[in-house]
Amino acid sequence: MSGLDGEAPLRPRTSRRAAGSLYAGNARSVVYRGWLATKSTNWLVVVSGVFEPVFYLLSLGVGLGGLVGQVTAGDGQRIPYAAFIAPALLATAAMNGAVYDSTWNVFFKIRFARLYEGMLATSLGPVDVAVGEISLALLRGAGYAIAFMIVMQLVGLNLSWWALLGLPAVLLVAFAFASLGMGITSYMRSFQQMDIINFVMLPMFLLSATFYPLTVYPPPIQVVIQALPLWQSVELVRSLTTGSVSAGILWHVLYLVAMAALGMTVTTRRLRALFLD
Repeated sequence: MSGLDGEAPLRPRTSRRAAGSLYAGNARSVVYRGWLATKSTNWLVVVSGVFEPVFYLLSLGVGLGGLVGQVTAGDGQRIPYAAFIAPALLATAAMNGAVYDSTWNVFFKIRFARLYEGMLATSLGPVDVAVGEISLALLRGAGYAIAFMIVMQLVGLNLSWWALLGLPAVLLVAFAFASLGMGITSYMRSFQQMDIINFVMLPMFLLSATFYPLTVYPPPIQVVIQALPLWQSVELVRSLTTGSVSAGILWHVLYLVAMAALGMTVTTRRLRALFLD
C-alpha cells in the first residue's frame, strides 16, 4: 500500500523499534539537516521572501498612505496609515515564512523524497521530526519578521516601547502557523490539494483587518474575521507596535498557543500513523 489515503503507512510495516519511541531528544539533527539543505540549494528562495512585505509597505503604506492620511487604531488613537498596516504585514511575514516551509517543503519530503521514512528508521521518533521541521519553519518565519521589524524601526513605524515584545509575539505567530501547517499537510495527497492552502491564505491575508479597520465590515462578517488566526495575529502585533495594550491581548496569545498545541498533536500523530503503525 502507498499510504496516500492516510490509512496505511507509506512503507511496509516493520518491527523498527520496540514500541516505537516517540521522542529521542534529537530534533536538532533534523534542524541541522534542513539548514544545510537550505544553505546549499534554497537560500535564494528564502531570502526573496524578506522583500515581499517591504514592497507592500512601500506601495501601500507610503503610496496609498499619502492619500489616506491617518486611521483610527483599536484604542481610538489616530495613527499614520503606514503604522497601521506595518504590524499586519509583520504578522503576515511571520505566517508566510512558517507556512511555506511547513507545507510545500514538508509535502515534498513526505510524498516524494520519503525523507521522514528514512529518519524514522533511525533512533529518531515522530516528535523529533515534528519538532525539527516546525523549528525550521519557525526560523524562516522569524527571519522574515525580524528583517521587517528592522525596517519598521528604521522608518519610525514602531510607535511604542511595547514593540520590543513584538519579536516574541511574531515567534508565537510563526510557531502556531508552522505547527498547524505541517499537521494539515500530512493529510494532503496531491499538488492539487496543496493549492487549497493558497486558496485559504490569500483571502485571509486580504480580509484580516490587514489594510483597513475591522469596523468597515458588517457585524456578521466581523465575527467571521475575528475567528481567523491571522486576525488574531495581526491584532496582537498591532497592539504592541502601536502601544494599544490591554488585557485583551491575552486572548490572542491563548488562541495562538492553542493553535500551536493542536498542530503539534496532529503532526505527531500523523507521522506516527504514516510511518510507524
